[in-house]
This record gives sequence, structure tokens and C-alpha cells, in this order.
Amino acid sequence: MDAVLTRPQLVRWRAAVFAIFLASGLSISTWAARVPDIKVAVDVDRAQLGLMLFVGGVASIIGVTLASVILARFGARNGMLGAIVLFALGIAVIGVGADVFGSYGVVIVGLTLWGFGNGVCDVIMNVEGAAIEKQWNKTILPLFHAFFSFGTVIGAALGVLAIWAGLNIITHLTVIAVLIVVVGVVSIANVPAREATMDVAEPAEKAGWRDRLSVSLSAWREPRTYALGVIMLGMAFAEGGANDWLALGVVEGHGADAALGAAGLAVFSVSMTVVRVFGGPLVDRFGRVATLRVLAVTATVGLLLFILAPSIPLIFVGAALWGAGVSLGFPLGMSASADDPAKAAARVSAAATIGYIAFLAGPPLLGVISEHIGLLNTLYILVALIVASGLASGAAKPIAGSEVGAGHKGPHH
Repeated sequence: MDAVLTRPQLVRWRAAVFAIFLASGLSISTWAARVPDIKVAVDVDRAQLGLMLFVGGVASIIGVTLASVILARFGARNGMLGAIVLFALGIAVIGVGADVFGSYGVVIVGLTLWGFGNGVCDVIMNVEGAAIEKQWNKTILPLFHAFFSFGTVIGAALGVLAIWAGLNIITHLTVIAVLIVVVGVVSIANVPAREATMDVAEPAEKAGWRDRLSVSLSAWREPRTYALGVIMLGMAFAEGGANDWLALGVVEGHGADAALGAAGLAVFSVSMTVVRVFGGPLVDRFGRVATLRVLAVTATVGLLLFILAPSIPLIFVGAALWGAGVSLGFPLGMSASADDPAKAAARVSAAATIGYIAFLAGPPLLGVISEHIGLLNTLYILVALIVASGLASGAAKPIAGSEVGAGHKGPHH
């Protein structure tokens, strides 16, 4: 039985997991900001660079897929700390591979370590976030995902500063890697061991990890997991698709210049982050299902406007609606998965796996299809997936006994 936590303990736990989400986002944009320099340092063409990035993506998917096993074996605290150290090490190895060895192979090793560690951490930190949400009895997961977005923005900004200051790749990446490890160690120290996150208080209980693994994998036998998976798949696919293809859609699809393409992606990202910051109270007011349906309509309208818009201002309006619409699908899918505290870790892990595989594997698939039918036409696939996500939103209705995400009629309800 989990001990009752004091309010200061809950606040520290929440702050620690905010920091872990931020560190995950920081890790991605740190090395991504130096991709042009890495390309020159290891002397590769765009095809070889694409292969390097593909390996990192595959490693992330493997990490996401195996996260349930790691969570069951080591618990959330140890699993997250190990994953954080691993992806920080990966960032440092990328720097060493680029600046010390000028080696394509060493950079790939770094991307593999980063991808696997970040994939594992992504799932487990969402399990922690869902557990915190149940303790607070409020919708908080969108705000955790906003902190991930803050991390990517901070990483990109620090990357610009590092390049401006003339820092070489290894110095920049190693400093950030050390910072991430420090953040990880301090954060984990403030994360309590809980049965809900498969942490084991007594060493004697370690022998039962296979039973915990069985519980962890049981979520894959539940129809609700797949219904929630449809919600998350559509939204995650559309989010990942925007990250990789929105800027190019502005440039190649609508004939604008590269600066406007980058600005379009920035509009999307800011819109998504703002809704994640303020979305929790809206969900608690109107309910999870109603919010998801409205956002599915918003994303559909935004995408259609982005595809069909005859002018740049309307393209930007479409990008903003697209970002707002897809912002909460992933975190609210996680939240719905955690409705039953006894099975929260297993269900969140399964739902996260579906969502992250869509997020990571979807955009490259869009690229292949776009070679045959054009980029803007390919985006109609995202429209169809978002419509499917909206139709499946009823699956996110809180289960009996769960109040998070149920909504209420007014402040005195």
C-alpha cells in the first residue's frame, strides 16, 4: 500500500517530473540544432544523414516498445534514471563522434543510445505524470507535455547561442549532457516510490517482477487500449507530421520562401504549447470527451485550411488551428489510460507505445507517399486520421470511480 504523501512531497514530485519532461525535450533539440555542423564534421551527404536520423528514430521506437519490460523489471524511478543517463551519454557520444573522430559510425552509436534512452524515458515519465494526476485529481498531463515543448525551445535557443559563440559540437553537447544528468539525479531524488509506478519498496519483492511484467502486458488484451490508441495515433501522427513536413508544405506546396516555412512551423508549435499550458482547466470544466471532439474538429478545419489556403495569412491561421487541435490528443489519451490506479502503469505504457510509434514512424511514411502524390495531397491522410481520432473520442470517457477528466457544470457542481 502506498503511503499518503504530504502536499510538499506532492509539489516536489510534480516539479521533478516537470524537469524530466523538460530534459527530454532539451535532449532532442540540442543535437538537432547542430545537425548541419555534424553533417559537415563527418562529411556525409543528405542520404547518409537521413540514414543516421532514421537509426535514431528506430532506436526510439525500440525503447518505447521495451519500456513496459524495463518498467516492470526496475520500476519507474530506476528505469527513468537509467534512461536519462543513457540518452545524455548518447548526446555526448554524438559530440565525440563528430569533433574527435569525425566518424559517421560513432555518431550513429550516439544517436542509438540517445534514441533508446529517450524512448524508454518518454513512456515512463508519462506513467509518472499519470500517477501525479491521480494524486492531484486534476488534469495535469497536458502541462507536462508543455514542459517537453519548453525543453525543445530552450534547446534550440541554446543551440543558436552556442553556434553564435563559436562553441564546437563536443563542448556544446557535453555541457548539455552533464546538465541533463544533474537534472535527472536531482529529480529522481524527489520522485517517491509508488506501487502505481511499479516501484518496489522492499528488496524481497523484487522476485515478483515477472508477475509485474504480466500485469504490464495485460493492457494489450483490453479493447479500450486500442480505442484510446486510435485517438492517440491520429493526433500523434498529425503532430509528428507537422514537425517534419509543415515548413516544407509552406515552401514547396504554397511557393513561399524558407523563412515563411520556419515561421509557419513556429506558429504551429506556439499554438500547440499554449493549449497544453491552459488545456487542463478546460478539460476539467468541459470533460475529456467533449474537449477531444472539439479539438478534432479544430484540427480538421486547420489542416484543410492549410492545404487549400490561397494566401499566406490563411496558411498561418490553418497552422495555428492545426497546432491547437492536435495539442491534447496524446496527453489526454495518457490520462484516460490511467483512470484505474491499479492498472495505470500497464495501460499508460501500452497507450504511450501506440502514440509514440505513430509519432516517430508516421512522418517518414508521409515522405514516401508524398513522392507519388505530392506533399499537400499527402496531408489529407492526416485529415482522415484526425477524423478517426475524433470519432473514437468516446473511449476517453472516465471509467466508473474516476473523476479526472469527467468535467463539471460549474464551479459549485
